[in-house]
Amino acid sequence: MVALKQGGSVALVFAVPFSIASRWVADNNSDSPWTAVLWLAALAGFTLGAGIAAWVQRTGFPLLHGMVCAGGTYLAAQAVFIVIKLLRGGTVSWIGVFFTFSVVLSAGLVGGGLGSVLRRRGILPTGRGQS
Repeated sequence: MVALKQGGSVALVFAVPFSIASRWVADNNSDSPWTAVLWLAALAGFTLGAGIAAWVQRTGFPLLHGMVCAGGTYLAAQAVFIVIKLLRGGTVSWIGVFFTFSVVLSAGLVGGGLGSVLRRRGILPTGRGQS
């Protein structure tokens, strides 16, 4: 649980601001190339958070930790965004939410793999012995 909290915190700090910025740019200038750049930065934030969750975990399931971290963080943030959008009278593209969720899960899988590689090479979080 500690690993998921640490990874989720990192994902929220790095991914959510880029997600918000990407949405804002897309809403104000649909032709801007910055939309894709910011979205990819958000995806990198989910990957980083997933990697940290996989690296810190001690249960032997780094890929699962990575996917749960990235997916859970995305769903938590997206739930808030959806509620705000609905309260403002907007519509939600559920297909878009599902597609983005699947991409974020893939980023979680990559992050989980990276965290697993670090652990296998003996690069462990500070203050932790081999487990």
